[in-house]
Amino acid sequence: MLNHQPAISLKTSEAFAVILLLLSGISYGMIKLELVPHIPVMLAIGALIVYGLFKKVKIIELESSMIEGAKAGLGAVMIFFFIGMLVSSWIASGTIPTLIYLAFELVSGKWFYAIVFLVTSIVGLSIGSSLTTSAVIGVAFIAVSDTLGFSSAITAGAVVSGAFLGDKMSPLSDTTVLASSTVKVELFDHIKNMAWTTVPAFFISLLLFAGMSPEIGSADYSKLNGLQKALTDMNLVHWYSLIPLILIGVLAVKKVSSILTLGAGTFSAMGISLLVVERSEWGMLPGILYSGYQSKSGNEQLDSLLSRGGIESMLFSVSLVLLALSMGGLLFKLGVLPALLQGLTASLRKVPVLIGSAALSAIGINFIIGEQYLSILLTGNTFAGHFEKAGLQAKNLSRVLEDAGTVINPLVPWSVCGVFLSGVLGVNTIEYVPFAFFCLLSPVLTLAAGFTGMTVSRIERKAVA
Repeated sequence: MLNHQPAISLKTSEAFAVILLLLSGISYGMIKLELVPHIPVMLAIGALIVYGLFKKVKIIELESSMIEGAKAGLGAVMIFFFIGMLVSSWIASGTIPTLIYLAFELVSGKWFYAIVFLVTSIVGLSIGSSLTTSAVIGVAFIAVSDTLGFSSAITAGAVVSGAFLGDKMSPLSDTTVLASSTVKVELFDHIKNMAWTTVPAFFISLLLFAGMSPEIGSADYSKLNGLQKALTDMNLVHWYSLIPLILIGVLAVKKVSSILTLGAGTFSAMGISLLVVERSEWGMLPGILYSGYQSKSGNEQLDSLLSRGGIESMLFSVSLVLLALSMGGLLFKLGVLPALLQGLTASLRKVPVLIGSAALSAIGINFIIGEQYLSILLTGNTFAGHFEKAGLQAKNLSRVLEDAGTVINPLVPWSVCGVFLSGVLGVNTIEYVPFAFFCLLSPVLTLAAGFTGMTVSRIERKAVA
């Protein structure tokens, strides 16, 4: 979008007023009226079109800017669809159920909070959904914590930290794909680059949770044991179910394209599912690639965890991405975002200020709108060109989008994730925020990287002969 010239020039003060009214309207619709984000964003698009017409911008230019904006998300849309198919096929083949089973094997009475963080991290990485991990695995850990008289706030903090580590780092996560696609970074390069801030945040969080864990040798883990038994009863736990995971790991190391890697993971899982699913149900397998896997174990918690995936499950994210990018296209065409950045052009060439500004933008949008998708999309499209001008590789920006965008949403009480988590975990957002160590450390570490220059990748300039 930054490659297109705005149709009009605005003063910074007018652009600020426009964006303030826009974001206030979106946040009011989502928080006060409890609308899905699509409706406020669509109304914002309508308001921008009216504003553009008032400024005498031709409707054909406005329509063109929306289309150009949406085009930027087509790569993410295709990967979203492949991820939807991968998730459903991995459940049918037993890959995800086997990973969950193995994660529960790590649980013991000692180092309780650290184990909660570790297990939710593993499950979050394996399914790529922070909310699903929190709603099922998190609720089980909260129940155990309450039974043993442990702190629900610390337990919730450990659950949120682990779940959003998975949401940030898993190739199955829509936010991971969205951040990489928004600034055009190869998915696995993006994940690899995030390790510079994620690994230190993980180990610091693990040590903090270990230090806060009560000393106890035994506990009642009947809920977790019940889930394990249900998984084995459903014939979903097998060693060979891990083959798709190993295959994806090998292809990722060899830097095979994301589409081919995800496709290979799906194809291999569908083959293995023929060994897991009864022959009479083979005819239903192709259908789950669209509608998702439906678990019918009779165990409500397990069915909630495993009934997911498919192309259909990605339509919510895909539609919001296209709408948000269309709105972004209008903001650029109308000169709103260029005007906001005009006064900072000189300072944005300085790496620490540039990275800090991008991080604060992602954090600010999370607090104003309460939506992590928009914090990634708007910040990514606003700062992409400036990172390039500063000689920084795009993967630096995609890392900032996750460190200061994805993991901040659960810390905002009125955000989509904050409201959901406080409801399912039974712990107020304000109570668990001080203990969501991973989420708190991620933006700090990404800012530290920007100010020190460590782990910041620069564009290699070819020498002129």
